[in-house]
Order: sequence, then structure tokens, then C-alpha cells
Amino acid sequence: MKKLHAVTWKEGKWYVAKAVEVEVASQGLSEKESLDNLREALELYFDDQDDADIISAKT
Repeated sequence: MKKLHAVTWKEGKWYVAKAVEVEVASQGLSEKESLDNLREALELYFDDQDDADIISAKT
């Protein structure tokens, strides 16, 4: 399982979550939703590798 860091910020009504180590980002209507969506995007990004786990999120 890959351990990745994420940063989150708010843009209008959306929360944006971006992985620090790779160029993958997602969004959601809450910080939790944006991080959940980022996890899903990272799974697709790494496709056949182990799942990614966000070990810290900074806002």
C-alpha cells in the first residue's frame, strides 16, 4: 500500500484534494468527500498496484 500526503482547500462551494507526491486531484462538497474521491482517483491512477492510503491531509 502506498502512503501519500494530500492537501485540501476550498474553491467556492467545492473542496479540492490533491496528492502531493503525484499529479492527482479530486473534489467534493465536503473535505471528507474530496479525500474519499481522491482515494478513488489514486486507485485508478495506480491501476494494478496496491491501494493508496492518504497518511495526512493539510488544509
